[in-house]
Amino acid sequence: MSSSDIFIGETIGTAVLILLGGGVCAAVTLKASKARDAGWLAIAFGWGFAVLTAVYISAPLSGAHLNPAVTLGIAIKDDDWSNVWTYWSGQLLGAMIGAALVWVAYYGQFLAHLTDRSIVGGPGAQDVKSVEAREAKAGPVLGIFSTGPEVRVAWQNVATEIIGTTVLVLAVLTQGLNDSGKGLGTLGALITALVVVSIGLSLGGPTGYAINPARDLGPRIVHALLPLPNKGASDWTYAWIPVVGPLIGGAVAAGLYNVAFA
Repeated sequence: MSSSDIFIGETIGTAVLILLGGGVCAAVTLKASKARDAGWLAIAFGWGFAVLTAVYISAPLSGAHLNPAVTLGIAIKDDDWSNVWTYWSGQLLGAMIGAALVWVAYYGQFLAHLTDRSIVGGPGAQDVKSVEAREAKAGPVLGIFSTGPEVRVAWQNVATEIIGTTVLVLAVLTQGLNDSGKGLGTLGALITALVVVSIGLSLGGPTGYAINPARDLGPRIVHALLPLPNKGASDWTYAWIPVVGPLIGGAVAAGLYNVAFA
């Protein structure tokens, strides 16, 4: 795989991943969406199908890492660091593009949601403590773009992301690698998608299971830049956790693989 193929594949694949994954979060969250309040099952399966779609699209070009933690795990496993920055840059750019496309697709719903006084506050606002209690650190639509904890305990939040990402990357490393051993092949796409669904259902409750630094950081940057009325804060004090935690998890998974499976 050439560097240009890797960059293009990761950019397109990660954009599709975030478009569909962030899209299901928007569908469930925004007040004028037909899928509003569809619940956690819809989100977990939506993200799983997003992974499935993105892997099938990008695997022929880049091996479909779509996640800096996966790239790190494969680099440690193979002791090959030559294209790590190419993968990471494509993933971050793709995540930002995907998040911007979610905003375009749900533009009217974002405006309706963020100008509703019962949601963003103001005269006559309802008592919506589940939103308002967190607004100082996270705006009312930030969860569409990036993750946040239900209980803000830094060490636990980091540990949750490490555990979830270790499961994901170990699953990638132990099955579905393409013939070159450089990434996830199409035969492993369905299994990996189901692993993501399982992580979401089992371990997603505490932090929203970023398990992917680009998935969280890229859309968080887009949230900070977009001209959304009453969007609130982007919660940068938390932003390091879904970056550092998954990277540690990817390294742990690679270490386990080298000890137990290599």
